[in-house]
Amino acid sequence: MSASEIRALARSLLDLCKARRLTIATAESCTGGLVAGALTEIPGSSEVVMCGFVSYSNDAKRELLGVNAETLANFGAVSKETAVAMAAGALERARTDLVVSITGIAGPGGATPGKPVGLVHFGAAARDGRTLHLEKRFGAIGRSVVRQRSVIEALRLLYELARGPRAKKATKLMPASAGRLRPRVVRKARKVSTRRRPTRRP
Repeated sequence: MSASEIRALARSLLDLCKARRLTIATAESCTGGLVAGALTEIPGSSEVVMCGFVSYSNDAKRELLGVNAETLANFGAVSKETAVAMAAGALERARTDLVVSITGIAGPGGATPGKPVGLVHFGAAARDGRTLHLEKRFGAIGRSVVRQRSVIEALRLLYELARGPRAKKATKLMPASAGRLRPRVVRKARKVSTRRRPTRRP
């Protein structure tokens, strides 16, 4: 996706949020503020974007977003648990309607066993209690490309939350009478007489 396409995606998100009167905050690690940058590049974004946290180090994740030290020690900075905690912390501190968080390994270094270069975890949270998590393994495609694709996924997550909860499909209820099986009436075939009437002679 090109820069112009990212811009179009950011604009669509902002337009939707304006229409629904929603506000946004971001909590970024490996992208270093690129999501907030993509949004604030659009004129009028101040109506939607409240703030952005760049919590690059573990200390920043703890101090800025309130991520528990045990979470970081047990699961690591690049994990579902940390991404979800970052989103929850940003939502509480920014007091916005929607939040997205990103933590990953953009490369070329930083890989550990089970956590390769290109692994990125996303968290998203809404004021109404909805939460999302996404794990992407982009692979060793280059630092800038991993970061760019992470911005795209973050914008998509925010757009999904901004659309609101999906309505459940209504179950078609049958009237009570329809559920009752009526006994089938079997009509006996009418017998046709085959006897010939006697012929009357004059």
